[in-house]
Amino acid sequence: MFTDPIADMLTRIRNASRAQKSELVLPYSKFKANLAKVLVKEGFVAGLNEIEGKHKMLQLNLKYSGGESVIAGIKRVSKPGQRIYLPADKLPRTNSGYGVTVVSTSKGLMTDKEARKAKMGGEVVCQVW
Repeated sequence: MFTDPIADMLTRIRNASRAQKSELVLPYSKFKANLAKVLVKEGFVAGLNEIEGKHKMLQLNLKYSGGESVIAGIKRVSKPGQRIYLPADKLPRTNSGYGVTVVSTSKGLMTDKEARKAKMGGEVVCQVW
């Protein structure tokens, strides 16, 4: 049993991209699927599929450019032992705007840019660059 399934997901993505794997399969949850959709929308992951079966799984197709992973780094910010909540004007800019900070708001998961535009703060889930 995992104490932090989101950190597990991010670690699996990091490890698979460093090992040059084309795809990654991990246990399904709605939160993980929504996080993966944000990563697809922002261009860090090529695609995702939900695999039905005895246990529902989430398949991510990793993205590479010139033999290098598009994901240079991925970091969990808010953890179960220390949740980080910030207002819209205090949300961090990842890698001078070249990366993305994923924020959990009352309207769902969104990037820091979308949250600032909507003037919504929330829990800072992770940063990807």
